[in-house]
Amino acid sequence: MIDFSGKVALVTGGSRGIGAATVSGIVSAGGSVVVHYGSNRDAAEKTAADAGTDQCHLVGADLNEAAAASGLWAAAIGWKGHIDILVNNAGVFYPAEVDCTDAHWREAWQRTLQINLVATADLCREAINHWREKGAGGSIVNVASRAAFRGDGPDYWSYAASKGGIISLTKTLARAYSAEGIYTYAVAPGFVATDMAVESFAHDPALRDRVISEIPMGEIAPASDIANTICFLASGLATHATGQTIDVNGASYVR
Repeated sequence: MIDFSGKVALVTGGSRGIGAATVSGIVSAGGSVVVHYGSNRDAAEKTAADAGTDQCHLVGADLNEAAAASGLWAAAIGWKGHIDILVNNAGVFYPAEVDCTDAHWREAWQRTLQINLVATADLCREAINHWREKGAGGSIVNVASRAAFRGDGPDYWSYAASKGGIISLTKTLARAYSAEGIYTYAVAPGFVATDMAVESFAHDPALRDRVISEIPMGEIAPASDIANTICFLASGLATHATGQTIDVNGASYVR
């Protein structure tokens, strides 16, 4: 049985989609959550209200800013004095056609890598230093993507590259710090029924049909499937899975 009693988690991108479902899962198992949001405080407040306001603390931060991760971590620690679980879920899926302007191309790569990979690494660093200073262990779950392994569409080079980096980061941290009780995992979803997916379908109206045609289950995964996997990995019930990536993609890509 998963039990997060006495545990505090920081969930980035916690206001919607996978993040909101993860917040709900942790709170329902007795934990407390620092809910990070980028700009949509209303959505974060709704997530907290739905999960349990007393067990949630909201912190806004624009992870596209270089120093935002350290500020977010400091604010998260300030709530209860410790963080036991870090879920790096925040991410962007930002298109850049191969023949777009140079300015748009650079923006897509810089923004995607900063939010999806660099901010994730910054928060992992903050967490590991925190746990080592306290002499305590902790759990990190990084949300990667099926794209890390099979690649993505022609307009999403930067997204696939950023998620490939997440996988390498996760393996490196597991090898380096597991002996200290710091366990690191990755979850690699395919398409999930989130606002990000809706925005992608708006950019390419035929995408939804193509996506569903590739999924043997015939449907896009609900956010709860990924959240349940995150909660299991963060629970401490399978510490020897540290360094591993769990695929949740409806058998659309089987490694």
